[in-house]
Amino acid sequence: MKRGHCLCGAVRFEYDGPENWRAHCHCESCRRQTASPFTTFMGVPDGAWRWTGAEPKRYDSSPGVRRFFCGSCGAPVAYAADRFPGEIHFYACLLEDSADFAPQAHVHWSERRRWVHLSDDLPKKG
Repeated sequence: MKRGHCLCGAVRFEYDGPENWRAHCHCESCRRQTASPFTTFMGVPDGAWRWTGAEPKRYDSSPGVRRFFCGSCGAPVAYAADRFPGEIHFYACLLEDSADFAPQAHVHWSERRRWVHLSDDLPKKG
């Protein structure tokens, strides 16, 4: 069982089983949501995860896109979108134990910040 939580620990989640995918996202909306040059997500299938602490707040950032965050500390915790049916995307850095977490790719690579230089060998898509 994998577990994660926000900065203050109020919003908590857990999931069981493998993730659908793990990737670094470089899109503009994720960068602005997290105030970082990119963020790292994992896609977890519906039915494999649940909230175990406080229910997060929800912000509909664009049509069909839902972003979840802690109402106490404001930390972003998850992303869901109509274009990704049947799964939720959790922020990887919220995992309590990420020792065996390994991203598989970079997505929205064409939107990356040019001042970020990454030298990994992961596939770079979009």
